[in-house]
Amino acid sequence: MNKKRTVHASVKDERLVNMRRDQMIRGAVSLFKEKGFHRTTTREIAQAAGFSIGTLYEYIRSKEDILYLVCDRIYDQVRARLEGMDVEKGTLKSLKLGIAYYFNIMNEMQDEVLVMYQEAKSLSKDALPYVLKKEVEMVGMFETIILKCVENGELVMEEKQIDLLAHNIFVQGQMWGFRRWALKNKYTIDEYIQLQIDLLFSGIEGFQSQLKEGELYEHS
Repeated sequence: MNKKRTVHASVKDERLVNMRRDQMIRGAVSLFKEKGFHRTTTREIAQAAGFSIGTLYEYIRSKEDILYLVCDRIYDQVRARLEGMDVEKGTLKSLKLGIAYYFNIMNEMQDEVLVMYQEAKSLSKDALPYVLKKEVEMVGMFETIILKCVENGELVMEEKQIDLLAHNIFVQGQMWGFRRWALKNKYTIDEYIQLQIDLLFSGIEGFQSQLKEGELYEHS
């Protein structure tokens, strides 16, 4: 099931519900990063959010509801910011700019992204497919940019290659958060972005050359 899950609240004021849940999410991200989902109590989340455990249960029904809200909100924030990319231009320059834009988002939201990937496994069976589907949709934004490059003749790629390149870009952006304990001692975020783009496009150029050589061989 890939439908959005309803998190029930006894409070009917939607503005207040959103405000309280924002407070919960901020407090939960910090605690989940430090202690993990299972070792964090709802009382600790309420305290970090600035209200009582009784108040917390007016806006959610379980600790797993909070984890779902955390993951859902993070994906929404990343997706909303990715919509600032120019997906229609279809040039290699626009692809490089899109990669840099996404990597910078991952740098700014590295705590949230790290928590999401560490703890998403604890989501319920009905919630996890919905959350993962949102990531696939974001990968699709890079597929669109790459496909436009293909349509404009800037790249030569088949469908599976486009899909895999989009996933590679997405994972390399996330790697800054996963491996920052090692990477931040060697690279600034700008250096990391440039090196990753150089490596990606070096691979792309090599692949294009092989395709061209193959075409020449077929016609010789």
